[in-house]
Amino acid sequence: MHHEQSILRPLVESILSKKPGGERIINEYHRTKSLQDDNRRKMVNILAADLTEKNGTSPPRQLKEKYARGIVTLFPYLSDPHSKNGYEHYYDGESGSGYLAWRIKTIQRSAAKDRRSSFGESCGGPSHGGGPTARRDSHVVPETALSEEECKEAISLMKHSADEDTVKNKMKLTFDYRRNKVLDPQQSSSILSDFPRFQDVKGLVEQDFVLMFGEGVSGKLLERWPTTYKKKIIQQCRQLPSTSELEELLLAADPPEDDTEVDADVGWDSDLSSVLLLLHLIPPSAQGRKRPGKVSASQAEKHLVVFKKTGTSIQEHLDAITTSVQPYLLAVGVKKNAIHQFYIVLEKKAIPCKSISSLGAFDELFKAHYVFGTAYNTMLRNMYTFLQTTVYSIDVGIVKESPRVAEVRARLLH
Repeated sequence: MHHEQSILRPLVESILSKKPGGERIINEYHRTKSLQDDNRRKMVNILAADLTEKNGTSPPRQLKEKYARGIVTLFPYLSDPHSKNGYEHYYDGESGSGYLAWRIKTIQRSAAKDRRSSFGESCGGPSHGGGPTARRDSHVVPETALSEEECKEAISLMKHSADEDTVKNKMKLTFDYRRNKVLDPQQSSSILSDFPRFQDVKGLVEQDFVLMFGEGVSGKLLERWPTTYKKKIIQQCRQLPSTSELEELLLAADPPEDDTEVDADVGWDSDLSSVLLLLHLIPPSAQGRKRPGKVSASQAEKHLVVFKKTGTSIQEHLDAITTSVQPYLLAVGVKKNAIHQFYIVLEKKAIPCKSISSLGAFDELFKAHYVFGTAYNTMLRNMYTFLQTTVYSIDVGIVKESPRVAEVRARLLH
C-alpha cells in the first residue's frame, strides 16, 4: 500500500502542478483539508484532460481507477469513508460513474461531435441532409434480425475468431446494430474498440458500404475513374494557373510516353496523382475569418494521404497523433509510386486497405466516412462532395454543394 501511495501521489501532484490553477487546488486543500466545488471541478477537468490526451478519448478502466485512487492518495480527506475504496465518487469502475467518468464522457461527446460536425454546422449555416453522417435506410435488408443479446454474443465471438469468413458473416449480421452505434454521438467513438476486426480483416469497410448502398454504387469510382474522369480532370487542370506542385502532379498523372528523362521517383503514381489533381480543380473553400483561413490544395493533400517509408513504425505514427482527425490514407512503401500497403487512419488506429492499388485504397477511404459515420475533413469537403454526388450518385439534390462542385461537374460531364 505504501509503495502504491509513493507512485500515485506524485502522479496526480505532478499533473496538477504543471497546469494553470493546479497549484491553487493543492494550496486550498493544504489550507482547508477540503476543496470547494469550483476547484474540485477544475481538478477533475485537469486530470480528465491529461488522461484523454495521453490515452485517447476512451482510456482503459485501470487508468481511470489509478487516477481516482491518486486523488484520494494525494488528498486523503477527499476520500469517502462509506465507499469500498474511498474513491468511487471520482470513478466507480462497476457502474462507470463518478466525476472523472462523467468528465471523460463529456470529452467523448465533444470529440464525437467534432468528428461528425458537418460543414454547414461548423460554419454556422443551415444544416443540410445527406452525407456520411446521415441516417439512411440500408440497401440490403438482413435475412435474420439479431436481438441485442445475440449481437453482443456475435461481437464477443468475432473478437477471438481466427476464421475470416466467420468474422465477415458475423459482421453482416451485426450491421444494423453497428449502424445504430455509429450514428449515436455518444457511442460512435468506440466502434473500433467494439469491432476491432476492422483492423486486421481486410474488406470489412467495403462489406458495410455495400450493405448500405449496394454493389452498383460501391463499384462506381473504380469503374468510371479510369474511363470517364481521369483524362478530363487532367485536361481541366492543364488550364489552371501553373504552380510547381500542379506541374508535378500533371507529370505523374500523365507521364509523357517518350520522355525517359522524367524523374518518376518523386511523386505518387498516376491514379493517386489524378485524385490529387481533383483537389486542385476543386480546392478547399476559404474557412472564413477564423484560422486556418485560405488553405491551398497542396496543404490539404496531407489530410488525404501521408507517405511512410517501408520499415518505419506505423505505431509511432499513430502515437504521434494528438488531435481527433478525419480519416486519411497512410501509404507505406519504398517510394511514393511504389506503395505496398495502404491504411486508413481513424481514431489513432490503422485499418489496412483490402486494395493494393492507390485508386482502390482511395475508394475505401471515401467509403470509411460512411461506414464510421464521420464527416468529411472541411479542407477536403468540396472534393469529397463532388465524388459523393457526381461519381457515386449518393444524396444527389439533398447535400449542399459549393458552386465550384457544380461547375466542375458541368465541365466534366459535357
